[in-house]
Amino acid sequence: MIENAKLTRGSIRGHLVAQTLPAIVGVAAVMSIGLVDAYFIGQLGADALAAIAFIFPISVVITSLGVGMMVGINSVIARALGEGDDERAARRGNFGVVLSVSLGILLGLLLFAILDPLFSLMQASERELPLIRTYMQPFSFGFPLMMAIMGINGTLRGQGEARKTSLVSISYAAANWILDPILITGAFGFEGFGMAGAAYATLIGWVIGIAVGLSLLSRTAIPLSLAKISQCNMRESASELLRVAGPASFSNAINPVGLSVLTALIASESAAAVAGFGAAGRVQSFAIVPLLALSGSIGAIVGQNWGAKQFDRAREAMWLAGLFCVGYGLVTAALLAWGGPWFADMFSEDPDVTNQFAVYLRIAAWGYAGFGVLIVANGALNALDKAQYALMQSAARVFFVMLPLGWIAREHFEVSAIYGAELAANLVGGCVGAIIVWRAMKRRTAQ
Repeated sequence: MIENAKLTRGSIRGHLVAQTLPAIVGVAAVMSIGLVDAYFIGQLGADALAAIAFIFPISVVITSLGVGMMVGINSVIARALGEGDDERAARRGNFGVVLSVSLGILLGLLLFAILDPLFSLMQASERELPLIRTYMQPFSFGFPLMMAIMGINGTLRGQGEARKTSLVSISYAAANWILDPILITGAFGFEGFGMAGAAYATLIGWVIGIAVGLSLLSRTAIPLSLAKISQCNMRESASELLRVAGPASFSNAINPVGLSVLTALIASESAAAVAGFGAAGRVQSFAIVPLLALSGSIGAIVGQNWGAKQFDRAREAMWLAGLFCVGYGLVTAALLAWGGPWFADMFSEDPDVTNQFAVYLRIAAWGYAGFGVLIVANGALNALDKAQYALMQSAARVFFVMLPLGWIAREHFEVSAIYGAELAANLVGGCVGAIIVWRAMKRRTAQ
């Protein structure tokens, strides 16, 4: 039996629970950063709340690039451990952390250079652009810190260390919870920095997360080691990582890109619609935390078992995960559709904003089950080294369903019809994702 591939033995159901429950806590902690940010930024006024609605999809897009690197590192480590090649797993993990930071520097500088043209293209107003700029400039320079965390977490995830991954996430989220009220609105006699304070809190949290992550990584079979990095064949290592990380990055980024375009379409209707849509998006992000956690944990389970040629176990994991997505998605949709007005009152007292908030949840929430199946299928495909399939199905969902329907809705119907475009995209995407991943796993199993 392979010593470090611990997910290749024992109950698949038990591994799904053991890997996903800690991930739920970690992902919830990270998602709560957006909710806390929105709450305190909302106290700065409607313009600030609208500004964060523009920032949110862009920050998710660039964060998705980091998630792609994490997925790539997770995939190559899990499969190497499943094959019994612990040395290759260690080399790939260490190289992945360094590559993540290097890409973070390049992407952060690029983001800083295009801030104004990017948000102007999204229809941000002259009132909102200065607020956006004060947040995004420090965020851009701190982006390599976030990429370092993604590299560390990818190395932990590939080993099946879900609890350690969650501790990293909780550490930098907790720093945000404490620092947000102080740095945004002010406390203890300190005036605060407004929008910029949210960015400063995030950067400080990332530094703390890196320190915790490196400490936890040192207690695993793959600690950070300069010697391992020097032993790498750089071209081969980069090729293997980016073969998964590249498509996975774009696959993760496609959904927020689509939401960014929807934001621009909604902005042409009213500022209240943008504010309601943006605030409801924060609640939605929190509601789908278990689905996001499952999509992250499925990779290590499928990857290790696939590498060990235990194909039936990998297929069982995907089947159980899909059932959970459908059940959880439908129950959550019912709760949010019913409780939308109550949640809306937490973010704004403007009746136009709260109405749009509630309408969005009442429509879009019914697509959560499909979205869950889609992202879990993507996680499995990435683990199988089939990231290109995950990219294609994610792209088709957004560019062939969501955006065309959103554009038609904008021209001929009320703004609520644009929300229906997201619902349709999630339902279609879930069905297509289930078919693709099942055929991919069944074909290999039959060989």
